[in-house]
Amino acid sequence: MGIFGRRKRKRAADDHEVERESYDAETEEGAEPEEPEDSDGPSEGPYDISEAPEDGIPRMDLGSIRVPVPNGSQVQVEMDQKTGTVRAVHVVTPQGQVTVSAYAAPKSGGLWREVSGELADQLRSDGARVTLARGEWGIELSAIVGEVALRFIGVDGPRWMLRGVIAGPQSEAARAPDVLRSIMRGTIVDRGRAPMPVRTPLQITLPEAIASHIKGRQAAAQQPRQTQPQR
Repeated sequence: MGIFGRRKRKRAADDHEVERESYDAETEEGAEPEEPEDSDGPSEGPYDISEAPEDGIPRMDLGSIRVPVPNGSQVQVEMDQKTGTVRAVHVVTPQGQVTVSAYAAPKSGGLWREVSGELADQLRSDGARVTLARGEWGIELSAIVGEVALRFIGVDGPRWMLRGVIAGPQSEAARAPDVLRSIMRGTIVDRGRAPMPVRTPLQITLPEAIASHIKGRQAAAQQPRQTQPQR
């Protein structure tokens, strides 16, 4: 499905052009995954880069966003084979696959309300069961597509909008939203100062270690296979 409701689905048609690389997140021996924070009201995060906390939480630096990765999770990178660019970075947890993205937004805010309505319309037109509810930051959208349960959450920040989605089995649908909220709560957004059209995705750049690994894999795949000597 598209990023926004008005965009048509082309994911299935592009599957043959996408390469996925996976990486395990480091987990200290005996450490337990971080639990979602309990709060009487809305928490401070997600954060604009100007208000980024020095809280010691390890985050994956993707350029425009810095995302906490729960212990025991796996990071999956989705590459566009035609352009060689990063299409998305996913955090795969036991409750489902989390994808967090940031977009340029108007100073007045309110982009998520508009986007969530479009997304709900598109999902319904695709045959999904959709429900809307009010969550920590406003509207949360739930959908059932086949055997997959989806939860979409959006946060309007200063000239940016952060959107998160978790997709997983219906058996984990009760716990999945807390996992998504916890990751979004700790995310830092660096929009930059350059003007850009509303809804423009903020650029993702990979950490050097992951980028080098992918380059090595791509170079190895492009090497011609050695022909076997004839007997």
